[in-house]
Amino acid sequence: MPANRTLQDLLDQYKNGELSIEDAAEAIEGLRLDHIGDIACMDMGRNVRCGMPEVVLAEGKDPAHLATIAIRHAQAAGRCVVTRISKEQVGPIRESADQLGITTEYHEAGHILVLATGPAPEKTGGIVAVITAGTSDIRVAEEAKIIAEEMGCEVRTAYDVGAAGIHRLFPALKPLLGAHVFVVCAGREGTLPSIVAGLVDKPVIGVPVSVGYGYMGEGRAALASMLQSCSVLSVVNIDAGFTAGAFAAKIARMGKEP
Repeated sequence: MPANRTLQDLLDQYKNGELSIEDAAEAIEGLRLDHIGDIACMDMGRNVRCGMPEVVLAEGKDPAHLATIAIRHAQAAGRCVVTRISKEQVGPIRESADQLGITTEYHEAGHILVLATGPAPEKTGGIVAVITAGTSDIRVAEEAKIIAEEMGCEVRTAYDVGAAGIHRLFPALKPLLGAHVFVVCAGREGTLPSIVAGLVDKPVIGVPVSVGYGYMGEGRAALASMLQSCSVLSVVNIDAGFTAGAFAAKIARMGKEP
């Protein structure tokens, strides 16, 4: 398995005399932890160890605690991605970030806030396609899209092309066929990932979305349908846009052209 890109760069810099052994050892700390009082223990070595950034989940966090965590993370890592963030939580973070010269970008559709002290992630050459069955699925699709972009992938999208009007899907697929992996989000009966998996020769990740009426609603019918698909696809949990986007980015990096 090829070495993680960041780790390979560090080793090359040490080999070329651009880094001392002490600086290289510090940078390679794959188990590095950063404690914030008694409220958080951040995994700062995840990118080196796993090839993906540490991401902060905003749900359930006190706004002041969340702001402290996000700011500290951005200062230490250069970027911080905060998922499932509410508008009420965005304000305190932006106020603190502005005072410290940290830029913020709020993606309202995906409920994600990105803090940065440096440039955007380096492109890997991986291409991820993100598709939704309906417009209600876009919030989850956008979470997957932003995470994949933060992991250096190009993301191409096609929204609202579900089975209720299946003729919409075929022209929408054409510009996506160069992707290395497809993320397909669907609520209700969750049919679309199975259809897409039966049409493309690349990996498909199904994302059940918590949209639907009554019995087996809230994504349960979609999850069950995807798990029983006769097409070959992988399935993540209900509304797990982050998981789908991160997994897709890992696949896309492996499938890019040499």
